[in-house]
Amino acid sequence: MSYDRYVAICKPLHYGTLMDSRACATMAAAAWGAGALCSVLHTASTFSLPLCQGNVVNQFFCEIPQILKLSCSESNLREVVFIIFSISLAFGCFVFIVVSYVQIFMAVLRMPSEQGRHKAFSTCLPHLAVVSLFLCTAFFAYLKPPSVSSPSMDLMVALLYSVVTPTVNPLVYSMRNREVKDAVRKVMTTCVSKAVNCPSLGIHGL
Repeated sequence: MSYDRYVAICKPLHYGTLMDSRACATMAAAAWGAGALCSVLHTASTFSLPLCQGNVVNQFFCEIPQILKLSCSESNLREVVFIIFSISLAFGCFVFIVVSYVQIFMAVLRMPSEQGRHKAFSTCLPHLAVVSLFLCTAFFAYLKPPSVSSPSMDLMVALLYSVVTPTVNPLVYSMRNREVKDAVRKVMTTCVSKAVNCPSLGIHGL
């Protein structure tokens, strides 16, 4: 998404050639391939760990740090290496995103039209906010020291990077679509008019 916005804002005349179907398929395949590789490595590593402190994970999914807490094996170094590899990969993506947005913001600030600058910022900032929320919470979940760990904090952080960001992501992008905005506005108008015209229905529904 950051590369798409970089090409659209910084090189608009070359957008059709740089962001063709082949380029999109290549980037999607790279993202899926990297995710699949990390998943296979972590799954194979965690399944090979002996659990000597029970099998109850204090989380709503099998998060790797929580599984490592249950293991008494001395071979955790392998999983730590995989975690470092995954974090390095994510950090590389983060650097690429930051570099792209630095160039985007420099190009936007040079725009003579205030309306054009506002439109560009309103398009880019939601994506940057979602990505930053995901990476910051994921880094915190996997790199925080054990001394600051608590069940409630672990649950909140895990919800942010595993549930909130994937849910917000499509909403942020779809709300930029005029047809989706019109559909949401129509549904909200219909619901409000029904509640106003028939308030007893709303009370009975509650």
